[in-house]
Amino acid sequence: MSFVFFLLGLMPILWLIFALIVLKWPTPRAAFGSLLLSILLGMFIWKLNTIEALSATLEGCLMALWPIVLVIVAAIFTYNLTVRTGGMETIKAMMTSVTSDKRLLVLILAWCFGGFMEGMAGFGTAIAIPAGMLVALGFEPLFACLVCLIANGVPTPFGSIGIPTVTLANLLGLENTVLSSITTLQLAPFILLCPILIVMVTGGGIKGLKGVTGITLASGISFVIPQFIVGKFVGAELAVVVGSVCSLLVTILLSMKKKPDPAYQIEITGKQKLDFNTCLKAWSPFICIFVFLLLTSKLVAPINTFLAQFASQIVVYQGANPGTITFSWINTPGVWIFISALIGGLIQKASFQDFKEVFIATLKQLKPTVITMMSVLGCAKVMGYSGMIASIASFVVAITGPFYPIVAPWIGALGAFVTGSGTSSGVFFGAVQNSAAQSLGSNPYWMVALNSLGVAAGKMLSPQSIAIALSAVGGQGQDSKLLTKILPYGGLFLVLMSILAYFGNMLF
Repeated sequence: MSFVFFLLGLMPILWLIFALIVLKWPTPRAAFGSLLLSILLGMFIWKLNTIEALSATLEGCLMALWPIVLVIVAAIFTYNLTVRTGGMETIKAMMTSVTSDKRLLVLILAWCFGGFMEGMAGFGTAIAIPAGMLVALGFEPLFACLVCLIANGVPTPFGSIGIPTVTLANLLGLENTVLSSITTLQLAPFILLCPILIVMVTGGGIKGLKGVTGITLASGISFVIPQFIVGKFVGAELAVVVGSVCSLLVTILLSMKKKPDPAYQIEITGKQKLDFNTCLKAWSPFICIFVFLLLTSKLVAPINTFLAQFASQIVVYQGANPGTITFSWINTPGVWIFISALIGGLIQKASFQDFKEVFIATLKQLKPTVITMMSVLGCAKVMGYSGMIASIASFVVAITGPFYPIVAPWIGALGAFVTGSGTSSGVFFGAVQNSAAQSLGSNPYWMVALNSLGVAAGKMLSPQSIAIALSAVGGQGQDSKLLTKILPYGGLFLVLMSILAYFGNMLF
């Protein structure tokens, strides 16, 4: 019977993949179908009553709206407003003044700047904003989405000031610094691999590395070493932020010295004259985002503690063992990104009409994304409360035995795929990984970190990530195309992760 429950538990996920790839449905429609299927299975197989099923769905929808949809709307609004004011043209000119080589521009924006945005804000900003910037530079929308999805996976376990790893450590009573260092150690080969893949995708294969191999390797090395040092001696909170900033500085400095290859040179029309004030105005929204998120993080305890009081806790689910949802009304990334957009817009001389028109256009642009987010999180909550996720995990643990480490990253990836969140994957499956480590006599830090390792693959494949990417570039309706493009990379990561997990478990 456990195998039957395993298969039935997978049905909402299998349906989502089938609807996107085979039927080529848009993500909102496919995700809503998964939600309905999870409700039906939850009620008729796992015996949720109607109130339990609906309240679980409602909890997921509310969590989607605040903070995830909020931060996505804020991030896209910031980008769209910067386009309206002309600030994006200045940023474009700045980027092309560093280098006109397409491969290096993609590396700087998708990998380095994307990593920084993930480390500071998370919740899709690291996909949306860099993808939008790449399109502004003249890159094809689906390409921009693809490279940003590849780049976004490995920073996710340390996203939004380290929340996924910190949460996982606290949940299981593990030491933050030890878990951070082992997670980074597992991610290290993939942190080095990501820039290589990004350059290859941009350059049309392995030939794309010609002339920039050294810079590409330096971009990955300068990311992973600082991340490991900070994670080991300080903790998860600033690991990716420091790593991405170091990588950004190294990549920019090396790119400035590299003569662009004519085969990969981006066309620059009407060179803009740049001065300090103009550049400062253009970057003002993003500078504000950095300052606000840093000052209100746990790294500045007095401010963080003061703002924490402006929050509400409610219980939505009406069944056994309900979770408590906390709504932070002020200290949440979406609020600070909105405020940053308003301040940056005023600095850039945006009018009230500009703010109004851009905001309305952003809401219209993101309507399909909102439906997707609510459906996916509603489905995830129904699967969690009903026991579907537990059925999947327990069957896998029982059937694999000593070979469990091979599938441990897949379980972490499953959580990130369903929820679009590294934090949620850890909450769902962290205890499963810890329990498996005890059963096998393995190092619990190694096994629990494998969950975060799998998150890096699941995040790039998640329908939520795909929807955010497409909404940022106006590519709604191309979900199946983008999933087909990103799937080989996610699959490659998972296979390599399984090999690393199994042999690494022997060493640890």
